[in-house]
Amino acid sequence: MKPVVILYQPLPEKLQQKLSAVAEVKQFNALSLNCADFKATLAHAEGLLGAGGNIDKHFIEKAPKLKAVSTISVGYDNVDVAALTERHIKLMHTPTVLTDTVADTMMALVLAVSRRIPELADNIKQGLWVKSITPDWYGTDVHHKTMGIIGMGRIGKALAQRAHFGFDMDIIYHSRTEYNDVNQHFNAKFCSLEMLLQQADFVCITLPLTPETHHLLSAKQFALMKADAYLINAGRGAVVDEKALINALEQRQIAGAGLDVFEQEPLPTSSPLLTMKNVVALPHIGSATKETRYAMAECAVDNLIAALTDNVKENCVNF
Repeated sequence: MKPVVILYQPLPEKLQQKLSAVAEVKQFNALSLNCADFKATLAHAEGLLGAGGNIDKHFIEKAPKLKAVSTISVGYDNVDVAALTERHIKLMHTPTVLTDTVADTMMALVLAVSRRIPELADNIKQGLWVKSITPDWYGTDVHHKTMGIIGMGRIGKALAQRAHFGFDMDIIYHSRTEYNDVNQHFNAKFCSLEMLLQQADFVCITLPLTPETHHLLSAKQFALMKADAYLINAGRGAVVDEKALINALEQRQIAGAGLDVFEQEPLPTSSPLLTMKNVVALPHIGSATKETRYAMAECAVDNLIAALTDNVKENCVNF
């Protein structure tokens, strides 16, 4: 008898067929304990596959047969990992397939905010380009500047690759561990967070959200940054104290920000960030290409199948 799997995010037909070959797939639009049908299915489910949703201890208690949760993402701050581990439930994620795409997005934010690309493109659409441009339309160079990367994991290394070899940028970084290969390959320098903030022209965050990284950058840290420096965040929104960031931007403590993640998503339409010309805000599109999203879904399906068949070799968070 096939194990019951709850699918709460649509899959491409080919991948759904692959999953259905080994599991009885039950589809829902969301994880909702208020839905009687969902709650009844959850009581028999051995697997969950999707992205987002609040998978906390209360939710997990309603799933007595659950063996594995497979998230179509690299991040899992919506999941109570300790509660899963206590029940010996595997948490699977997709950490490798989105690395290059997210690094591309971060480099795009670096260019967009420093060269004022969205702002100036909008000026043209508004009919404001009526003569040769003046210095008030100038942007800032990216090449030969210093990039400071906070979090030197897969995405941090991919970003360093683009910045150092593509734009001849100096690389400094702060992370839990110093990496000799990074130092040698990118001629990079490991440093304290304080030194990075003081020296970097572009402060780039690739960190996950944990209790230790929550509001890692707040008013004290923005005060250390150079007035002509930019903040780039494609890690997790709550790594940055958003109110402090808004204040730093309003007070011109920093030059601007390129943001793909926010403390509250979707970003409220009332957010001051949306009216600031020196902010480029994206709707969490770091991995949002057709190719990468398919690869993520395929990886998540393979992860779940591996977990349900006791054949896990990679991508397991807690075991």
